[in-house]
Amino acid sequence: MAKIVLGLGTSHSPMLSLPAEHWHVMGENDKRNQELCDPADGKVRTYEEMLERADPDLVKGITQEKFNQQYEETQEAIAVMDKTLKEVAPDAVIIISDDQDEILFEDNMPMFSVYWGESMPILARKPRPDAPPWMAASGSGYAGDTDQQVPVDSELGYHLITSLAEQEFDIAHSRYMKDSYGGTVERRYPVANGQRQNIRNTDHRAQGMPHGFSFVIRRIMTNKVIPIVPLMQNTCYPPNRPTPRRSYALGQAVRRAVESWDNDKRVAVVASGGLSHFTVNEQLDRMALKGMKEQDAETLRNIPQYMLNSAASETLNWVAAAGALEHLNPEILAYTPVYRSPALTGGGWAFMRWTE
Repeated sequence: MAKIVLGLGTSHSPMLSLPAEHWHVMGENDKRNQELCDPADGKVRTYEEMLERADPDLVKGITQEKFNQQYEETQEAIAVMDKTLKEVAPDAVIIISDDQDEILFEDNMPMFSVYWGESMPILARKPRPDAPPWMAASGSGYAGDTDQQVPVDSELGYHLITSLAEQEFDIAHSRYMKDSYGGTVERRYPVANGQRQNIRNTDHRAQGMPHGFSFVIRRIMTNKVIPIVPLMQNTCYPPNRPTPRRSYALGQAVRRAVESWDNDKRVAVVASGGLSHFTVNEQLDRMALKGMKEQDAETLRNIPQYMLNSAASETLNWVAAAGALEHLNPEILAYTPVYRSPALTGGGWAFMRWTE
């Protein structure tokens, strides 16, 4: 029978592929971000409102020297995951991540979906001629500079779908990519002071593998690709987001599915995304990491929902992975809370592995 032999968890921010001298640019860009959720109550506030509420002591710690140190910490952790994956050498990798206005829109937004086509493309993206140099660097960890067809373990994907259905998960599936994608998504997060909801329209365009998955290929596999099975959760967009309890149960069901597969393959599970961002919530991050390190399922199942608005919702990808990896030994490789602006925007970048 097949078995899960390795787990990895990684943040996938563009900052992780962007030299530290450019990190302040992303802080400047946050002035236009309409998804800044206040860690205190999960409500969306403007950059200016977050600036007014910022802890001065944390603001004092935002320096280029700190950025340089944090960049080195994150790169060392990514290198350890790359090395670990190569040493364990699993036959297939189930990647648990989400989609953000890339291939899923409100014409059809499943809670859970498995892709099981023969391959899934990564499409290189060339920045416009007048784009600043940091823009190309920030995208390199997702798209790279060449197109690539990433092999998918379709047999495992099919088995995963049928097994999850038997375990009473209403699982969507897809087998091929369209020539172009586009549509509308509304971010229905609680708002403060009567702000309007953020509606985003994406024009139809060629789109390959969503960035949460391609980051794993480009940065963790370093292009020595192992066949994958992409498992998507709709972490970001109400009204049909999974609860932490449901995500954890999904992970447990994934492990049962793998172990019921009549195959001798060795499988890895990788969580991609999170932890807190676009504002840093160290309380959420440390709660989730402690729950995973101590294999405390109840803590993970009961993460408060208000902490999981906006992009912090990607923490659910880790919760699902933890459910699948209860039998392995967890290790935190690094946790780096990066405050990149005086409004304390940024993210809690985290890296873990689960080994036999």
